Amino acid sequence: AEASGKLSGRPGIAAVTRGPGATNASAGLHIAEHDATPMILLVGQIGRGMRGRGAFQELDIVRFFSGIAKWSVEIDAAGRVPELLSRAFHVAMSGRPGPVVLGLPEDLLAEPLAEQAFRRVEVAEPAPSVEHIDRLVETLCAARAPLLLLGGSRWDQMAVAAAQRFAHDWDLPVACSFRRQMLFDHLHPNYAGDLGFGVNPRLATRIRESDLLLLVGGRLAEVPSQGYDLLEIPTADEKLVHVHPDPAELGRVYQPILAINATPGAFLQGVNGRAAPERAPWSEHTRQAHADYLQWSQPAAAADGGIRLEAVFDWLERQLPGDAILTNGAGNYSAWLHRFHRFRAFGTQLAPVSGSMGYGLPAAIAAALAQPGCPVLCFAGDGCFQMTGQEFATAVQYRLPLIVLLIDNGMYGTIRMHQERRYPGRVIASDLQNPDFVALARAYGGYGEWVERSGDFPAAFRRAQASGLPALLHLPVDPELLTPTVSLAQLSAAAASGGQSAG
Repeated sequence: AEASGKLSGRPGIAAVTRGPGATNASAGLHIAEHDATPMILLVGQIGRGMRGRGAFQELDIVRFFSGIAKWSVEIDAAGRVPELLSRAFHVAMSGRPGPVVLGLPEDLLAEPLAEQAFRRVEVAEPAPSVEHIDRLVETLCAARAPLLLLGGSRWDQMAVAAAQRFAHDWDLPVACSFRRQMLFDHLHPNYAGDLGFGVNPRLATRIRESDLLLLVGGRLAEVPSQGYDLLEIPTADEKLVHVHPDPAELGRVYQPILAINATPGAFLQGVNGRAAPERAPWSEHTRQAHADYLQWSQPAAAADGGIRLEAVFDWLERQLPGDAILTNGAGNYSAWLHRFHRFRAFGTQLAPVSGSMGYGLPAAIAAALAQPGCPVLCFAGDGCFQMTGQEFATAVQYRLPLIVLLIDNGMYGTIRMHQERRYPGRVIASDLQNPDFVALARAYGGYGEWVERSGDFPAAFRRAQASGLPALLHLPVDPELLTPTVSLAQLSAAAASGGQSAG
């Protein structure tokens, strides 16, 4: 449901039972809250007359979800269902989108309700004032090294196209926030990279040295701010212009020199009506930013033997169409995806900003259902896949021809990385005893294949596509390689020498 909301911009709907159903669903709600995704969770509740008795699977959902949901309510009268359902859509979609929870008591569901027309809910779109656009243009014209940063939600195809036009007209270098890479074409000459884990050091330096950071749609949370280290808190080095659809986010952590309450689309529509300079003084700065990105995202020649993810992504980059949808969960394996895949179009990335393991496969199922005929690839680590791997049965049930690339290093790589960094040689509960993933995929009724060498991957991928079934390609990788730039040996050496990190 959360992935559906990401793709459509309208609430994904999930229905669960009380107690265990609601508590299990809380993981998905946390993703929706963290990722600013519109979502509505319907929870079947105990009868109204049983409240407070400790009835079977009883749960106070308003209290339980108070720290996650934008709004949660238990409907106490059948006549209020249309009103509160309408409100749920408005709350989920407005401002900074997020999840809403509606409790539906069992006895209420049996009550009659007159049929009523339900109009499609549309929410207000805050727009910038003329004064705000004037001040922005004035600030931009006075800058020497500006940078445009795109993130958050409330985007659509038109807004993304408008962002590209704005960047082109003003010749601005453009970066995307963590797991929001699909907001700008990576092969556009203005693209500078993304602010995720393992950021390109040159991009981080470029942002620190910029004299104007124009943030549109998102917020500088822990990951894009590189641990709140890129800018000074709260002053943001007196160079932040922040555009956000929710006024509560403006000035929440960083004080902008100009705060604009607007959706990305409305803001860009306003600013694109203004004349840009014929030649921006920062144009060379923009060209170098893109050159730095291209160099950073170009895989090095892979050594022979075994699976090298650089080689896999290099081949996929040349073979996948621009509308292919890529999904992933959480884990060090995703560093290769975020660094080496060049996203070209809006709606092609489904990844949890919240860092939730197990996200990739359910998201791939949502994508395959929403976009039939579009290639869908799920990237998952071995630990990540086992969080929700049983959903492969759902993919088989609906004959969804998605492909899972299971990257198996035999451990929880992120946890092991932190163990090795702080307590070298003390490995605790991070090694995994994995099943035969290929046999598991086949047992579910899908296609499975073990791929031992990078050179064997292209043919295996084509066989998976030709099967027409949900497919899983098992890619065993060297556990020594934690990220594209960090190995276990490097971490051990750094720890032994008294350092805290490597790479």
